[in-house]
Order: sequence, then C-alpha cells, then structure tokens
Amino acid sequence: METWDAIRARRNVRSYTSQAIERPDLERILEAGRRAPSARNWQPWDFVVVTGRAELTELARVWQGARHVAQSAATIGLVAPVLDDEHRREVLRYDLGQATISIMLAAADLGIGSGHASVADQDLARQLLGFPDGRFLAYLIALGYPAGRPLAPIQRPDRRPFEDVVHWAHW
Repeated sequence: METWDAIRARRNVRSYTSQAIERPDLERILEAGRRAPSARNWQPWDFVVVTGRAELTELARVWQGARHVAQSAATIGLVAPVLDDEHRREVLRYDLGQATISIMLAAADLGIGSGHASVADQDLARQLLGFPDGRFLAYLIALGYPAGRPLAPIQRPDRRPFEDVVHWAHW
C-alpha cells in the first residue's frame, strides 16, 4: 500500500480475525515505532509485545475500554518513564503520539488493523508486563487483521470539512 493510501485506510479496528501476524510483519511495525521522531531524539519509549491468547485476555483488564485487546493477534504496550516535570510530561505525550501513529500507519500499510487503548490499572500492567519501577504503561496498540472488512482507503471519512479545519495565513 502507498503511504497516502495507508493514511486514508487507517481506522480504529477493534474486531479481528483469528489470523496470526507473521514475525517479520510485527518487527516491521515495531521498527516504524522505533524510528518515530522524538524531541531531541530522546526516544523515551520501550515496546512490550504480547501475542499469547491468555496474556492478551489478562492485558485487556488494564482498562475498561481495552476489551478488543483480548481478541487481537498481538498488542504492543508503550512503556515510558515516570516524570516529575510537567513540561517533560507534555513532550513525552507528544513523542508517544508520534510513535503510536508510526506503528498504526506501518500496520495499515500491511493490511493490519490497529486499535489504541488507555491504561488505568498500572499495578496490573506492571504485574503482567514486568516493566521496572520508574516506568508506566502509557498506551496499548492492539493489532490484527480486520474482521468484516479489510482496510481500504475511506472515500467519505467522518471528519469535519476541510474548509472548516484548515485556515490559511490566519483564522
């Protein structure tokens, strides 16, 4: 898929087929996240990949809106440092967002759907994923082949009109 097609095809997918994702495809998706830009090339993330059905089912319990994780072929946990400084926390959120969209677009390019989830239960997340103190599970990105309809460029996206969003030179 071309980049523009991947951008237009990407949507939040929360229902997946039972098809596994091949290891080279997972590695390519993770490499896209690893290569994401970050402030001052900080690269504040670590990725924990979960593919076992029992582990995915447990991982889905970290937030009430993460039920789709249990049905995914794989889920990537984005782990980041706990920071005291508010400015650095804001930069961290931006950088994690860049890694997230890089991962999601790389997945879409391969015809793999993705759906993000927040994390509420950090204690359970740490117990399940084993990340060290001083770190937290920021987000989950569930991956799998879409059930129902494959990814394809969306012709009429549910978005505000271009003219309402884009302001040239001033508002």
